[in-house]
Amino acid sequence: MKDPKELLAQMTLEEKAAMCDGRDFWHLKGLERLGIPEIMVCDGPHGLRKKDYDKKGSSLVASIPAICFPTAATTACSWDTGLLGEMGKALGGKCLKEKVGVLLGPGVNMKRSPLCGRNFEYFSEDPLLAGELAAAFINGVQSRGVGTSLKHFCANDQESRRMNGDSVVDERALREIYLPAFETAVKKAQPWTVMNSYNKINGTFGSENAHTQTEILRDTWGFE
Repeated sequence: MKDPKELLAQMTLEEKAAMCDGRDFWHLKGLERLGIPEIMVCDGPHGLRKKDYDKKGSSLVASIPAICFPTAATTACSWDTGLLGEMGKALGGKCLKEKVGVLLGPGVNMKRSPLCGRNFEYFSEDPLLAGELAAAFINGVQSRGVGTSLKHFCANDQESRRMNGDSVVDERALREIYLPAFETAVKKAQPWTVMNSYNKINGTFGSENAHTQTEILRDTWGFE
């Protein structure tokens, strides 16, 4: 594997900027000049939702047949990290077969409200349980040479106005409730990627938030 820092040093400013945007909804751009391959990403944590490019229709509708595993809300009831690891391995194997480089999951947001439209995707309202199960799932997937994307970082616990809402939360609540599951998963499994939440966190969008992205995720937890 080539050293990422060496590759960055060889890239032009224009090439670096181009990497900040995908080729399309499901593909990350490659750079043939430096031997950087294009990467396909796909949902999701309960089954591979890969677009069927041989059929016409929306990327959310026309998908290849897939095994639908129980949701995170269901598997969390097992409290079984071994089971989540095996599920991850199975999904990683399916990704390999379909040439998918990164599986977009798992989700470890806290179930702050029963009205959240994606609660079924999240493990628990308990950050300890969510973090342990997520780490096991990630290790299972990545043992097959396929990446994961831990999501949605962070304080994303509603679907209404999820693109522009502002999650106002004090530091103690953030660190005791909303961050521990992410912390456990990062430290125990080192997911290849972490997916930002769309919402603001105390006034700053997640993708631009130096406190969560740099001070906590990278400097404190050691995300690489």
